[in-house]
Amino acid sequence: MAFVATTHPARAKAFYRDRLGLVLRSEDQFALVFDANGTMLRVTTVREVAAAQYTVLGWHVADVAAAVDKLERVGVMFERYAGLKQDECGIWTAPSGARIAWFKDPDGNTLSLTQF
Repeated sequence: MAFVATTHPARAKAFYRDRLGLVLRSEDQFALVFDANGTMLRVTTVREVAAAQYTVLGWHVADVAAAVDKLERVGVMFERYAGLKQDECGIWTAPSGARIAWFKDPDGNTLSLTQF
């Protein structure tokens, strides 16, 4: 189970369901519950989000460039970070060889895609 916070459940629902393609399993005044490829993701409704300055959720993907392209086509914008050598798609290659791209949800939570 994974958790992330939102101050605007309707906006979060549109992002996680419609842009990221996660299946919405339930919703109430406390949380939206998604199936994130077998992992329960609870997007909890809070009064204020204290967005972390680091990645809070990430997904392993087979082809990060294809995943970035697919998400950009539905309006997801990928982050660029000073000091990291990212390619034209915003993908950084870690010393381990993993390829990583970061993006934010509507509440400013940092999310990532990683190809190992």
